[in-house]
Amino acid sequence: MSEAVISLKGIEKSYGKHKVLTDVNLQINKGDIFGLVGRNGAGKTTMFKVILGLSAYEKGTLEICGDSKNLAKGREKIGFLVGANYFDYMNARQNMEYYRILKGVKDKKLPAKILKVVGLDGVKKPVKNFSMGMKQRLGIAIALLSKPEILILDEPTNGLDPQGIADIRELVQTLNEQYGMTVIISSHILGELQHTAHRFGIVNEGTVPRTISQEDLLSEQKAVRIRVDDVERARAALNAAGVQILNEVQETRSLEDFYFGLVGGEEHA
Repeated sequence: MSEAVISLKGIEKSYGKHKVLTDVNLQINKGDIFGLVGRNGAGKTTMFKVILGLSAYEKGTLEICGDSKNLAKGREKIGFLVGANYFDYMNARQNMEYYRILKGVKDKKLPAKILKVVGLDGVKKPVKNFSMGMKQRLGIAIALLSKPEILILDEPTNGLDPQGIADIRELVQTLNEQYGMTVIISSHILGELQHTAHRFGIVNEGTVPRTISQEDLLSEQKAVRIRVDDVERARAALNAAGVQILNEVQETRSLEDFYFGLVGGEEHA
């Protein structure tokens, strides 16, 4: 059995008369790179706010590291990037030093170590002159100051160019594989998330109708396309002697195929 580090059971959340989350059931396992997939406004950010204690929920149970009673203690194990969290006029090192003091981190060498991990060591220009990708990596660096076991990233690749997206993907995989961090990442860029996450939660209209793993996607084979030297003989007996298979392509479902097959619609999530 996989160890759950975050569990949402029957979570409901409303803003006035508008219900944002409806009976959300979701389990994030230790060591996961877990992708939350859904259109803008589907409820992904609200789920993060509920987990982080930034938004109260009306119904259901939230557990962090198996504890539903002392959520404040569990939240100490979570780092997060939800929106901008840096000062444009300062450089990366100055931002890190500010947050080190604010968070009460005693290790003065830690900011430099983290900036090296995210590829920003030695960068002296102010953040206002950073690319969007560099700003996102700084945001992640700030989230890492508390040495979290769990990292939440809300749309970290939004607005990035292909190189910036690749940099974030590589950083997430490094944090997961080398530092053992559980990462929860939301995105509406389905193709990119498929290359990053191990498991996915499909978010649609404030609920999570299905979770699926990479293995599930690979196993849900759509078709096998085979090129042969004699179509008629192949039709009669594909495995008969003398039929030479020249080319075979196995097609599997993409995350995008699965998503739209589940929730419908033609717009990208």
